[in-house]
Amino acid sequence: MNSFEVIGGKKLSGIITPQGAKNEALQVISAVLLTNQTVTIHNIPDILDVNLLIELLHDMGVQVNKIDKHTYSFKAENVNDEYLSTESFRKKSGKLRGSVMLAGPMLARFKKAFIPKPGGDKIGRRRLDTHIIGFEQLGAKFNYLADKHCFQFTAPELIGTNLLLDEPSVTGTANILMAAVLAKGITTIYHAACEPYVQQLCKMLNSMGAKIEGVGSNLLTIHGVKELQGAEHTILPDMIETGSFIGLAAMTQSEITIKNAGVQHLGMIPQKFQQLGIQLEIKGDDIYIPAQESYEIVTYLDGGILTIYDHPWPGFTPDLISIVLVVATQAIGSVLVHQKMFESRLYFVDKLMDMGAQIILCDPHRATVIGLGRKHSLKAITMSSPDIRAGQALLIAALSAKGKSIIQNIEQIDRGYQCIDERLRALGADITRI
Repeated sequence: MNSFEVIGGKKLSGIITPQGAKNEALQVISAVLLTNQTVTIHNIPDILDVNLLIELLHDMGVQVNKIDKHTYSFKAENVNDEYLSTESFRKKSGKLRGSVMLAGPMLARFKKAFIPKPGGDKIGRRRLDTHIIGFEQLGAKFNYLADKHCFQFTAPELIGTNLLLDEPSVTGTANILMAAVLAKGITTIYHAACEPYVQQLCKMLNSMGAKIEGVGSNLLTIHGVKELQGAEHTILPDMIETGSFIGLAAMTQSEITIKNAGVQHLGMIPQKFQQLGIQLEIKGDDIYIPAQESYEIVTYLDGGILTIYDHPWPGFTPDLISIVLVVATQAIGSVLVHQKMFESRLYFVDKLMDMGAQIILCDPHRATVIGLGRKHSLKAITMSSPDIRAGQALLIAALSAKGKSIIQNIEQIDRGYQCIDERLRALGADITRI
């Protein structure tokens, strides 16, 4: 098991460019199964989760051609749909929650699909009901195979229908959307997720010949077509990385420029960091963060303590709640952080408290952070990364702390952030992979 050795307390400087968006990559790469023609995708992040999905496609018989480090072409002409029922598929896909998104395109094109017990982060209950109910309403039959620990779907024909999702699940919307594009008739998905990831998936599917209306809204209308063709698609910059780098600059009092940040797709991410008192300047598609000695959390007009909470798009993304919480530890003032979606995502705060942060964990979903205002630096400790986003948050904390920190289980960080140690060293960070 690898670890990061971090000598913190150093100011960084320079330019950093976000990788391609992880969550978008998992969706659009799954969508290549919808056609037997070539699909070329640019700006694919070189991270464990995405590489595992590409490996799964290759094992299924998809022709995978690596054009360069971040560009691949895929041709799903001779797919072995029986591979989905094998022990090898279940073992590999069980490590990756994103593998559930293979079900929609497989069901649409090959009339059968398997979903293993989901892998990924241990951040609380992440149910698959939205996916399963959506497939059933499109006409699929569902069985749970207890001996194989997986869900099986079969559908001689998918028929368009009107769907009202019980939650605006991003992966649920994407999965149902990919199933519906080849269904007979018209499908409407109301209460759909409208995150940029889903918008990008719709954009790619439409370029392949799908007929999707309402892109960017919570009501999608899909006119089913008989087949899709090849296409070329470029993945957006990862907005979670962009937010992480804003937090990194503030915590380490660094002057950093985030190049090609995909500003128009960031929603209220810049605004939320500004509420923590962080100065930033948007220059075209770049974000410039000047070195700040201190930053002060704003209060509401009536003097009330600021609350930052996650919410479906265009609300604040839950993937940056961990980063916001860490950044608040060195601010002037207090903030209530409310993580609504996952009941285990705040449990990493005990490690921050070991570092000297003043945090009250109110319950599994809420934590009050009393900013230290840099009166006391965080202390370097040995800790373990519990999930992708908390791992990155702890890495930022370690870079701001004085002394040597050890972060274990960094495979969790590698799942979502490509070559993060190399990229941080380019900014002047003292970080070593051991």
